[in-house]
Amino acid sequence: MPRTHSALPPTGPVRLGPDARAALRPATAGITAGFWHTRREVNTRTSLPQGPELLESAGNLHNLRLAAGTAEGEFQGAYPFVDTDVYKWLEAASWQLAQEPAGDLRAHVDRLIALVAEAQQPDGYLNTWFQVVKGGERYQDLRWGHELYCAGHLIQAAVAHHRATGRPELLDVARKFADHVDSVFGPPGSGKPIDGIDGHPEIETALVELHRETGERRYLDLAAYFVDRHGHGLLGGEAYCQDRVPVREATNVEGHAVRQLYLLAAAADLATETGDEELRAAAERLWHAMATTKTHLTGGLGAHHSGEDFGDPYELPNERAYCETCAAIASVQWSWRMALLTGEARYSDLIERTLYNGFLAGVSLDGERWLYVNPLQIRDGHTDPGGDKSARRTRWFRCACCPPNVMRLLASLEHYLASSDDDGLQIHQYVTGRYESDLAVIGAETDYPWHGTIALTVEDTPTDRPWTLSLRIPQWCREFRVRCGEETYDGPVADGWLRLHRTWAPGDKVVLELALEPRLTTADPRVDAVRGCVAIERGPLVHCLEGADHPGGGLDDIVIDTTRPLAVKHRPDLLGGVTTVVAAGRRRGVPDAGWWPYGPADDASPRRQDGELVELTAIPYYAWANRENGSMRVWLPTS
Repeated sequence: MPRTHSALPPTGPVRLGPDARAALRPATAGITAGFWHTRREVNTRTSLPQGPELLESAGNLHNLRLAAGTAEGEFQGAYPFVDTDVYKWLEAASWQLAQEPAGDLRAHVDRLIALVAEAQQPDGYLNTWFQVVKGGERYQDLRWGHELYCAGHLIQAAVAHHRATGRPELLDVARKFADHVDSVFGPPGSGKPIDGIDGHPEIETALVELHRETGERRYLDLAAYFVDRHGHGLLGGEAYCQDRVPVREATNVEGHAVRQLYLLAAAADLATETGDEELRAAAERLWHAMATTKTHLTGGLGAHHSGEDFGDPYELPNERAYCETCAAIASVQWSWRMALLTGEARYSDLIERTLYNGFLAGVSLDGERWLYVNPLQIRDGHTDPGGDKSARRTRWFRCACCPPNVMRLLASLEHYLASSDDDGLQIHQYVTGRYESDLAVIGAETDYPWHGTIALTVEDTPTDRPWTLSLRIPQWCREFRVRCGEETYDGPVADGWLRLHRTWAPGDKVVLELALEPRLTTADPRVDAVRGCVAIERGPLVHCLEGADHPGGGLDDIVIDTTRPLAVKHRPDLLGGVTTVVAAGRRRGVPDAGWWPYGPADDASPRRQDGELVELTAIPYYAWANRENGSMRVWLPTS
């Protein structure tokens, strides 16, 4: 039966409809201090304010003026989808306005919204590339033109702005565009002129959210049409653009990683709103296949630079790992929808892993430089060609999809932390701040992820009936303890949740202690790239070695000694304050001067002999590439 709610849920990126078939619904949370507060402050004070200037210098705003007829000159930018950089920045800024409604940011948002509205054509169509470069040509290149992809990001920005401010200006623009799309696209027999899909899924999940915001069923129906038409050869049947296999029949994720994940986020949205069990089963099946065979230790996704592609099962390279920052963001978005749909904690386990590692590495500690790709190894002497696929942090990109995407996730992060149902409140991610639902307001204090203690206090509860506080026990956690009053719990854990069911009162305290001993991780033996290697982890953080901490020989000859214990050292002086893991290792002996690097397995030449002992300092992966351009590695050989 549909779950009904007496009031609309909180106003985040996902707001379930009144008849949503979901196990959980988003709850309100606030982040007031600690790790994520620091990262969000950098986003607020540095990254976001630079957005308009960077969009101006890259030509995005100039293109909108050209489309509006208020400027002269040439189109700037190499791609037909550059409008999306503006829309993603607007979405990020809108979520920020929900917390800080006044100031320069609001003026910039108002100015850009007015510019977008001015560029829109009378029938609702809006794409500066096709309006300026192609002379008004429309929908003639659905594989590469990305017109609907751009529309999707516009819709998401508009929904964010409306939810954050209550103002209709951008939502009016988005609805007008969506109405235009609805008048043009439809299945055979619908009387609409085009039966087609975009080469880059995005509009699908945006249309679901527009339905949730407006109550217009036709937007939901249009989203369902687009999702179901993927995989039917409308774009040549290529996996790259999600056109080889219909979602309902697929058995593994494939093709361009971001395209795949945006499409599957929409499938989860549709299953949530319509109760479509076939779509739900497909989403669960494909998520499991992705998480077990195609996800890097960091949560990163995408094995190939060519095609930004997933690759084969267990094909998880190190130095050539793609792991686009946008794919990490898409993974979080999809996993959050799956967590709400199913109520299972495993989805939030992957969210945590991705947030702290594969996602956060995409932005520098100062918030001014970015990584498009996130490899797990940079070899000694690596020569980087630069550009969008550089492994060096870059101020901006020709294809600048990742920076504003990072901005919008950080600005909306509080909406991915907690959920509620009719029986209680579930805490998915641990922060210092406040979690709120209809049944409770709970304050939280923690220095997570550096320390494993999370102190929770019931600040208010309007009911005297029992309800359940559910705490996610991370998949990586080997040992934990919960103290609630005079009682202590160490289980049971069901589906990743420790559920505390009782009658709560203001002032009640719960302390969760997660053991954060550092650990060595090995990969499935089918992952050829890291066979014979281990990685260092502590809590939710993956660690890596950087050349900057190991002078005198680089990292390619480093071997870790797994017989010696790992030690933890907090370094307030390093990289903004991090906890490092110290291990023992050695450098292999210097190779001889021969011209041939191979030999028999029992060769005892110097290159096989033990070398000098080395103290290894492993920093959190998210903090790499913030000091110098040098070598780095996550997976460490054991021999």
